[in-house]
Amino acid sequence: MSAEPKRTPAAAMTEPILTCDALEIGYGRRLLPPIQLSVCQGQFLGVVGRNGAGKTTFFRTLLGLIPPLGGRVTLPPALPIAYVPQVSALDALLPIRSRDVVAWGTLRGWSFLRPGRARAARDARDRALREADAAILAGQAYGELSQGQKQRVLFARMLASDPRLAFLDEPTAAMDVVAERHAFEGLVRLVRERQLTVVVVTHDVELCAKHADQVLFLDREDQSVIQGDPETVFTHPEFVRHYGPVKVDRGR
Repeated sequence: MSAEPKRTPAAAMTEPILTCDALEIGYGRRLLPPIQLSVCQGQFLGVVGRNGAGKTTFFRTLLGLIPPLGGRVTLPPALPIAYVPQVSALDALLPIRSRDVVAWGTLRGWSFLRPGRARAARDARDRALREADAAILAGQAYGELSQGQKQRVLFARMLASDPRLAFLDEPTAAMDVVAERHAFEGLVRLVRERQLTVVVVTHDVELCAKHADQVLFLDREDQSVIQGDPETVFTHPEFVRHYGPVKVDRGR
């Protein structure tokens, strides 16, 4: 999954697919200043910040799990959405094969009562495994895979649902440096090839600096909401004060 990802043509990134209009997040009390954000089709938004900065609350608000305190989140109607949790969110003791995990992404009602639909679901599952470079893992027990292999399976599950917008929560958490880089590069490749729009909460600002189209930096303590391209965000004094300088190298 280390193949060179293709950049999305600028013309393809003109249609807003996710908009936050003066969005206020929190549980009874506003955590951060209003968030103004627009993400276009095919773009990669990286959400960064320290622990407790408000990233999880923002993520849960976008997913509709908690209501906004003000403003709004706008998505196209009937938009196919996928959610990729942290690897650790799936119980490693589940006695299932990797192909079964991916098959969850194809569920559309009682497909086992409709043979044609069941066949289409199997085809989608197998295609997603190939695209995520996880076909060799299909018959293996999910719980016995490495962290990087598990993440490839979860990427395949995302693809099997054929989404236009995907939310990923710390997709490379608990990985070693090499596995993290490969997983991130694999995700970027899938995003570019599928023209997906993705929102990724990540702790790795260097990988985000290299691959993200937009970055949202949140800091609850300083009441900071900084949004823009990687160079704008990662050279902002508020960001540098906490993280230090981050090199933004867009070369591949």
